[in-house]
Amino acid sequence: MSTVGSVDQFRHSFCEEARDVLVDLESALLELNENRADAELVGRVFRGLHTLKGSGAMFGFDELAAFTHNLETAFDEVRNGRLAINSELIDLTLTALDRIRVLLEDNAESAAAEAGARAEILARVAQMIGAPKTVLSEGSPTQATSPAGAIRDWHIRFAPGADLMRRGADPFLLLRELGQMGGLSLRASMAALPPLAELDPERCYVCWEMVLATAASQDAIQDVFIFVDDCCELTIEPANPSEDRGPGELLKADATARALEEHRTEGGGRRTYDKADNASSLRVPAVKLDQFVNLVGELVTVQARMSELAARRDDPEVAEVSEEIERLTSALRENSMNIRMTPIRGTFEKFRRLVHDLARDLDKDVELTIEGADTELDKTVIDQLSDPLMHLIRNSMDHGIEPSSLRTARGKRSTATVHLSARHSGASVLIGVSDDGGGIDAEAVRKRAIEKGLVAADAPLTEREIFALLFQPGFSTAKQVTDVSGRGVGMDVVRQRVDSLRGTIDVASKPGLGTSVTLRLPLTLAIIDGLLVNVGEAYFVLPLAVTLECIELTRADVERANGKHVANVRGELIPYIRLRQYFGIASEPPAIEQIMVVETESGRYGFVVDEVLGDCQTVIKNLGRFYRHVQVVSGATILGNGRVALILDPERLVQEAVRTLAHGPRGRPVAVSGPGRKRDGP
Repeated sequence: MSTVGSVDQFRHSFCEEARDVLVDLESALLELNENRADAELVGRVFRGLHTLKGSGAMFGFDELAAFTHNLETAFDEVRNGRLAINSELIDLTLTALDRIRVLLEDNAESAAAEAGARAEILARVAQMIGAPKTVLSEGSPTQATSPAGAIRDWHIRFAPGADLMRRGADPFLLLRELGQMGGLSLRASMAALPPLAELDPERCYVCWEMVLATAASQDAIQDVFIFVDDCCELTIEPANPSEDRGPGELLKADATARALEEHRTEGGGRRTYDKADNASSLRVPAVKLDQFVNLVGELVTVQARMSELAARRDDPEVAEVSEEIERLTSALRENSMNIRMTPIRGTFEKFRRLVHDLARDLDKDVELTIEGADTELDKTVIDQLSDPLMHLIRNSMDHGIEPSSLRTARGKRSTATVHLSARHSGASVLIGVSDDGGGIDAEAVRKRAIEKGLVAADAPLTEREIFALLFQPGFSTAKQVTDVSGRGVGMDVVRQRVDSLRGTIDVASKPGLGTSVTLRLPLTLAIIDGLLVNVGEAYFVLPLAVTLECIELTRADVERANGKHVANVRGELIPYIRLRQYFGIASEPPAIEQIMVVETESGRYGFVVDEVLGDCQTVIKNLGRFYRHVQVVSGATILGNGRVALILDPERLVQEAVRTLAHGPRGRPVAVSGPGRKRDGP
């Protein structure tokens, strides 16, 4: 790998990691706004800013490093008790983080356009810490490093470890940063330099003895080495006043810096950015991971064909090889899926800033609470969750949460709560957005829907159907349009995005107590475990995670039910749907059919099929835009015999069947047996 290619690679890695640091910084700042005496949070903010500054300088983001350096100075003042945390400092730092995001784009035009905004921020920082405006500037960060106080000498010994440069660190930059803190004298030792034949150009064999005259604290000096303190030997002690620092033994920092720069430019101390051999984690572009999972999916399909072929041949060797390939393919599939599983914490934490800013704009007192942030789901799903959650939170804060004065009058806490939660449920994950606001007025929603012509005035609607109207395009109960909501666009976006993820939305609300919106989403969009069934010549796959059991259905059972589509399963009445009838399959059913019992949000339901063919690992293929409105089918898969099987979505299939039966073919309501009712008697 060329040096230029390596630098570009690690600049890209820095940008990705810096964005993660910014999310953590926002979270820490907002927590600090609530707990201003928390020294640990102050340290977390300082370390985050220090990380951005040091890494930015290392990878050529000089303006970012200089700008962040001055913010770091302010929080160093906070750490040392010379500056108090207040709302102005929090808001100023949050605004500064937005400017840093622009600098991360590495776009010179955008960075230049925002230079004025950054200068204004630095001027306000200077005013807050009592420094002249000319001291804090992007062009001269070095002048802001030494806080007021007595200057003292520190003796520093720095011996880089074997992997320091392999991790992308540059000793020159560390020495330069030390020199910015005050007067630095140093001596380089070459005692560890091996014979030329044994020299490794990617190792640093030099160690330094230094004396630093500065007013900075020992902790501030230690922070310079925050990125490398786990791979180097470092000691920082008060210097002996009688220590000899004669010109014959110690070189001045600027001379050493020039020597190091020349050495590096000539290639003798080439900067390398290769990862350490024992790296505990590795960043991989999402596109490469998607390609890998797609290849695994193709392998699963080929393996199914191999199993089908082995089953038709009476050859023990072929059967043995087929079973081994199946075992390895299954293990590879599980590992590839686990690689794509990511905690949802990062997505949740991003909304702390949104809640903070909206609360300020709406003049409401709101806190965000998070539960289940370590819940993992497919990264592809997580990447598409940001917009739906953003619209749900905005809608909750604008329409659901009351002003503090009204909450107090109603006997509530003046501070409202928006709660984000996540938890696993079988092969799905439940994402919840709830608030303790005023709740939804179902009657007001119904009247608004009638006004907009979405439903007939005499239409019998359940509360669930009324709440579903909130997600219709253009629907809004807001009396006026604001910057936050009122155009009826946001909730429609939520529905469209959840539909594209093959998920469902459930809304629960109680007047005066609050509203809860639950998104049920699949854990993964690529490969699932399923049960293969057939109805006539048609093949279907039911997700294994929601399938409970299989029972027989005879013609005598049908006659005993008096024509009703219910089955008695150990004293429990289970409604069922005949897939032959639902999909219009023209074939005679067998004498004994099978009922696949599944668990849905609406209770237990059954699907009547001809035969259960067994379990299978199913690669989900999209049906294409032509079938995008077919909600009851999640996708399709190719079987080992080359046939295509439709992957059913039990949740939506039940909802659609119940809706159709409830209103009848011409809208006339008919009786429908509810799920899970116990019979009175045998």
